[in-house]
This record gives sequence, structure tokens and C-alpha cells, in this order.
Amino acid sequence: MITPLDQFSQACLPAIEAELRRAVAPAGGPDLEELHGMLAYHLGWEGPGAGANASGKRIRPLLVLLSCAAAGGDWQAALPAAAAIELIHNFSLIHDDIQDNSELRRGRPTVWVKWGIPQAINAGDAMFTLAHLSILRLQDTVSAGIALQAAGILQQTCLELTQGQYRDISYENRYDLTIDDYWPMICGKTAALIAASAEIGALAAQAGQEVCSAYQTFGNALGLAFQAQDDLLGIWGDSALTGKSAESDLVTGKKSLPVLYGLSQKGWFATRWHMAPITPQDVTLLARQLEIEGARQYTQAKADELTEQALKALQSANPQGEAGQALVELANWLLGRNS
Repeated sequence: MITPLDQFSQACLPAIEAELRRAVAPAGGPDLEELHGMLAYHLGWEGPGAGANASGKRIRPLLVLLSCAAAGGDWQAALPAAAAIELIHNFSLIHDDIQDNSELRRGRPTVWVKWGIPQAINAGDAMFTLAHLSILRLQDTVSAGIALQAAGILQQTCLELTQGQYRDISYENRYDLTIDDYWPMICGKTAALIAASAEIGALAAQAGQEVCSAYQTFGNALGLAFQAQDDLLGIWGDSALTGKSAESDLVTGKKSLPVLYGLSQKGWFATRWHMAPITPQDVTLLARQLEIEGARQYTQAKADELTEQALKALQSANPQGEAGQALVELANWLLGRNS
């Protein structure tokens, strides 16, 4: 059975790729083929393993277009904003891979591994700049006023992304963190760009301030719920289905929501966590201990609570037509993962 989300995706995803290629094209030129190639490689268009798996799911730009259509607009008019959002997301991934010393991204060597750190930083900067040039094209598809407002939202979001990343990096060497420290971090790292995707989509539809705010609230809660669920899967998920190692979050010492909850209990898990680095051999026992101490139940409850907040905000935005149905479907798919 083809669902509204399937239908919308079939129409939108090729248009998103075409708009991304248009947005990235100015990075090329005489003697700049390699720079353009770095961006094309990271976006999954070129190199060994190129294709859908290397490109990612394009969830954020799809959210922009769905929000625009559900708010009563023409989704094609929002394509420059969709490309801008996806380029900001990918810029952050290029830099994250350097900061985290990650050698693989979607199963392929990262940009810094292939071209070195200096060139990878520059490639990320280029993608950041292209994103801001792209969103200004809303003046051609909607209006200059909408383009200016959207650019302001995007710039504020980029600041929040860097603030979230600062917190994440600074937390690595801190031992006094609490659950209260977790939410500002993921608000910046995860929720801010998802919230901007929904808000800018509604803005491109020229929806009123109240509707745009409802979409922003929806996106923010969606991002928080998604990250809480991702943290749960990072410890208890099936790696064959999630595409990530269930060992990684514990072995790398990630201050995820289940871990911070476990530390707050000051039980056996906290004692072991502070004693020495976690090894792959420790993971099964520690994951079980976290579950015994209530971390899994707590994390799932928070994800469920935030899911309800997201869907309630979306309902208040009164999304219209098949795009509205597809948006609800997308939210439920993102937040209802059981794998």
C-alpha cells in the first residue's frame, strides 16, 4: 500500500537532489573541481559506494517541504530552504567527523580521511556558505521578506548548533553532569535544525506567526524525542537494524540520557563508570545493569512524553491535505522506531 508519505517522497526527493546540485554547483569552477568533488562525495553523489545509502534519508529537507505543503503552500517554492537546511546539516557532519575523529560516515571514509583535516574544514565552510546563499533564493520563489526572515532563523539555528556542539565536546571531560545538562546540549545539536526545518517550511507557505510557532514547537519536540530514542537504541538497539554498533555509546563514554540517568542513581553502574573506561566486554553487563536501575524505562518514558508534545503541537498547527497526513506519518515513523 502506497501511503501519503510514500507519494510525497517520490515527488519531492528527486527535486531535493536537483536543488542540492544547483546549490552546490557554485563551489566548482576552474581549478576547483576537487573542492566541488569533496562536497559531492560527502553528499553521496560521487566516489565508491555513492548512492542512496551514502546520501542519507534527507529527512530535514523533506520536513521543510512537507511543512510548507501542510501549511497551505507550494512545496516547490520551499526548495531553496530545503537545500539550505540539508547543507547546514551536512556541514555540521563534516566538522563533527573531524572533532570526533570519526573515520567512517555512512560506511565510507570521511572527508577528512580522504583529503586531510585542513581541506575538510574548508569544505565544511564552503558548504556552510552555500547554504546561506541557497536560502536567499527564497526571494525568487516566495518573496524578499520571507527570504530575509528565513535567513535570520537559519543563522540563529547555526549559532545554536555550535552551542550544542560546544557543550557536547566540553562534557567529555566533565564528571559532574546531571540530566539537566543533557537537554540544552541536544536542543542545540539535534532539535534546533529540525525545529528550523518545520518553521521555515511553514514560513515559506506564508503562514501566520501562530502557525509558524506551532510548527517550530512541533519540530523542537520531534528533535528532542528523536534524540532520546536514538540514545536508547545506542545501548539497547539491534545494530543490524539501526546501522550502528550498540556498543559504541558505552565504549566511547557518550553522556547520553540513559547514562546520565544511571549516574544520577549513584548505584553499581555509576561506580563502574567512574572506575575505568568501558570495554566491549563490559557492554552487555553494563547495559543490563542500566536497565535494572531504571535507565531504559526512564529514557523511553521521556521519548514518549516528548512524542506526545510533538504530535499535540502538530495538531494545533492544523496541517492540511495529503501533505498533512504525510507529515503525521513522518513524525510517527521517526518517533515510533522499535528496531
